[in-house]
Amino acid sequence: MFTRISRPFFSRPTLDVARAVMGMRLVRLEGETRLAGVITEAEAYIGESDLGCHAKAGLTPRTAVMYGPPGHAYVYFTYGMHWMLNFVTEAEGFPAAVLIRAIQPTEGLEIVAARRKGRPSAEWANGPGKICQSLGIDRALNGHDLCAPEAVLFVENGDPIPDSSVTIGPRVGLNSVPEPWKSVPWRFRVTQGIGDQG
Repeated sequence: MFTRISRPFFSRPTLDVARAVMGMRLVRLEGETRLAGVITEAEAYIGESDLGCHAKAGLTPRTAVMYGPPGHAYVYFTYGMHWMLNFVTEAEGFPAAVLIRAIQPTEGLEIVAARRKGRPSAEWANGPGKICQSLGIDRALNGHDLCAPEAVLFVENGDPIPDSSVTIGPRVGLNSVPEPWKSVPWRFRVTQGIGDQG
């Protein structure tokens, strides 16, 4: 039986949260239907000093959710075409979040397959934009409380992933970001061991 993750989990240091979500389940409710997948890749973005983080611009209408309470969804639009899902972390007033980069879908597969029509299952949710397309996540869920009893987007516990199955490296797509932020090892990715997660 899987249980929902509560706010104290998200109140911790962002790097701890990014590592801990490996193997947990991201769940999206659409009416009575559950769409879900095991989280297999995530990145940490930490504070205004992190030049790879949106918070480098300070408190703006776009970044306001990051400055709010932990355990909320920060959903933003990028490249004029993709929605991206983040979990707000740490203390209220400090802007930090974990970007969810990949999941392995486990529930609602017919719906996911239809939304990712023509793509092999390995490509249904192996990127942050693909996750949002697969699970129907968009601007309407920006600021959504992942920990509320009535939440339609939330995280459930899963089977822990051992360190031997998780690689740590630089974040993706920060080509114009200066060092050291371009290369800090704040990306976590499951490389094996999720075959028994479903």
